[in-house]
Amino acid sequence: MDVITGKGELVTCSKDVNSELFFGVLGGLGQFGIIIRAKIVLDKASTRVNQEYLISIHHNGLDYVEGSLMMEQSSLNNWRSSFFSPSNQAKIVSLVPQNKIMYCLEMVKYYDDHTANTIDEELKKLVQGLNYLGGFMFKKDVTFVEFLNRVRKGPIELELKGMWDVPHPWLNLFVPKSNIMQFNAAVFEDIILRQNKPTGPILVYPTSRKRMSAIIPHEEIFYIVGFLHSSSEINECKILDDQNKEILNYCDKVDLNIKQYLPHYKTKEDWIKHFGKKWHIFQQRKTQFDPKKILSPGQNIFN
Repeated sequence: MDVITGKGELVTCSKDVNSELFFGVLGGLGQFGIIIRAKIVLDKASTRVNQEYLISIHHNGLDYVEGSLMMEQSSLNNWRSSFFSPSNQAKIVSLVPQNKIMYCLEMVKYYDDHTANTIDEELKKLVQGLNYLGGFMFKKDVTFVEFLNRVRKGPIELELKGMWDVPHPWLNLFVPKSNIMQFNAAVFEDIILRQNKPTGPILVYPTSRKRMSAIIPHEEIFYIVGFLHSSSEINECKILDDQNKEILNYCDKVDLNIKQYLPHYKTKEDWIKHFGKKWHIFQQRKTQFDPKKILSPGQNIFN
């Protein structure tokens, strides 16, 4: 990457050259430099993507895995999956009233002409042992570009209805693996269901640690939980904001060690608490790359 630091220096950096700046600007909240050029290594794209949808736990050995929640107060329009036929959607929705929450897993396996004859057998092996509701595994075969562009359909439909430029009080959290079941019981099964308010997609999926400035839980595996709300009314927006605050207050009260993604705190003390043991490293990088504190002052991290 080519980065202009807060000192006005143009620095080329990578994981091996000027690595402290390289990893610092990744998730660095714009505090150390402005990325003006990035060279990204690409892999050859597969010809096709075979998608499996099932209600289960997360599984390894796939090219893409994403979990989501479906609740009674969530409309079908809020569900991000765009590869279900109307008949499949109706079949799934019929289960929601009796189960309250449906845990859905989207699994993707890439393939091309060379592996077209073996892809079905590979998928059978990958889903062996998974605990999901019989008859609720659905398969869709699409091009690679269609898969990458699958979410675009939603914003286009909302734009046509004049419903895209509305407040989006999103809340994105990193939850340690050791606390995800407690989070599930207290937040999904209690706070969200009890509020019983219309909500947008709720995403839940595991990931592993990577070297960057973004603050994540102190565990090798943690879950990304995204509440992707949309609000068309002022009162509804306040309700969703209050719900977000209730979730954060609960996590803080019982010390679940969650971390917010792209947080916005009002005091320096809150930022210090957010960074924890990494605060001194963040401070050192600020002094090194932006000593006059001219970059991203609006976040009030150092100002």
